[in-house]
Amino acid sequence: MRLALFGGTFDPIHSAHIAVARAAADHFALDRVLLIPNAIPPHKQRQTGASYEHRFAMVAAAVEGDPRLEASNLERGNETSYSILTIERVRAAWPSAALFFLIGADAFSEIETWRRWREVIAQVEFIVLSRPGYGYDIPVGATVHRLDSLQIDVSSTAIRRALAAGEMPDALPAPVERYIRAHGLYRTSG
Repeated sequence: MRLALFGGTFDPIHSAHIAVARAAADHFALDRVLLIPNAIPPHKQRQTGASYEHRFAMVAAAVEGDPRLEASNLERGNETSYSILTIERVRAAWPSAALFFLIGADAFSEIETWRRWREVIAQVEFIVLSRPGYGYDIPVGATVHRLDSLQIDVSSTAIRRALAAGEMPDALPAPVERYIRAHGLYRTSG
């Protein structure tokens, strides 16, 4: 089995996240892409806009209908979401799988700041999504595949701002839009 991990805050998940997961599955013959909302991301200092439970539910709604994409709750809980811990959980569940880690060039450029990063690069092959303005060096021992075919400029921060202003951005998959409306997420008071 060829299995990719695609983590993020997904606050909220949007069409670009889904497009990246599908493109990676297509280009690298992945059997499954696990979309894994972070509980407590180590590289982001602020709190998320929606709770973990809401973010997980939005991911589940967004991937429904595509058998290659799966919402995963591997990072649920109160501990910091370090990638090496998630990789170890996946390796325990799928010991013979070829593991890939789907990541943006911006995040990959900081790989050497990650907890136990040498173990991370030894455990997975990276699929790095090119992002304008971000270059990166490949650490010795890392296997990197480039995903250059997508240039999608969608920002969860901009989506949250629009939602707070009462707008519903086009970049939201329909099931996610319905979920946000039903639960009143991202509204500002007043």
